[in-house]
Formats: sequence, C-alpha cells, structure tokens
Amino acid sequence: MVLLVIDVQKGITDDRLYNFEGFISNLKKLISNARKKGVEVIYVQHDDGPGSGFSLGDVDYQIYDEIAPEPGDKIFAKTVNSSFSNKELCEYLDEIQEDTVVISGLMTNYCIDATIKSAFDRGFKVIVPEGCNTTSDNDYMNAETTYRYYNEMMWPDRFAQCPDMEEVF
Repeated sequence: MVLLVIDVQKGITDDRLYNFEGFISNLKKLISNARKKGVEVIYVQHDDGPGSGFSLGDVDYQIYDEIAPEPGDKIFAKTVNSSFSNKELCEYLDEIQEDTVVISGLMTNYCIDATIKSAFDRGFKVIVPEGCNTTSDNDYMNAETTYRYYNEMMWPDRFAQCPDMEEVF
C-alpha cells in the first residue's frame, strides 16, 4: 500500500475548496497515520508548463506547506490529469510490486477522478478516504455537490473503496 498525495499545491490550496479546513486537517492526519504504519507517502504535482505560473520553479507549483514532503519522500510531476500518466511513477509502483493505492488530494472532479479510474484500469485496489479530497465550485455544480457526487455515488463499489479515514490503515 502507498499513499498518493496529488496536486496539493500552493496555487490551488485555499479557502475556495469545499471544506478547506477539514480537508487539510484530514490530510495531515492521513499522512501522519500512513507514516506511523510504515506506508510510503508519494507526492504528485501538476505542471502546466514553463511560463504558466504553475510549473517547476513557480511558487504556486510548490507543495502546500502544511503537508510538505519529508526528506526522502518521492515526488513525481505530471502534465495531464491522471497521476498514472507519469511513466516513472508507474515504473516505481511496478518495481516495488505495489497493488494498493490510497488516493488523496485535489481536484476531486479532475485529477483525483482521472487517477482513480486509471489506477482501477491498471488493476490496483483503490482506496479513497472520506474527506481527503476536495474541489472548488464549477459552472455546473457547487464544490460540495461535486465532492458528494464522486465520493458517494461515482466511485464506491465501482472504482474504489471509500472508507472513513480512520479505517484506512
């Protein structure tokens, strides 16, 4: 089992997110619990490319301070929604013969959804802890409705297990 912390970057991690304070609190607990149980924490960052303001070297690209990696943590970059688009991440998970991924981070309806479905398609057991992903409002649904749609209707019993955060490890 590994914990993927996806796109929790300074440029998009703020109070525009549904249940922002709860999300950060839950994510900090999830990461702490993973470390205590010896579960590897892997970070993934979205890179929009040079000159975008959201790329390597930009402040907004950096991982949010409150959940920052520890020395030795693996960090992978991606340029499209799914974390599994990163060849090195896929090779690493194959190398360590991992078959279970715990998925957390941003944004529920974009990179989290794409990563969950990609992991499922690759045969991983996928776990999405309650309250450990979030998103912002969009043109069609507010952030809470979007969160609930994916976490309560779309993923459970199809693509992932969605347990209470305390049940994960």
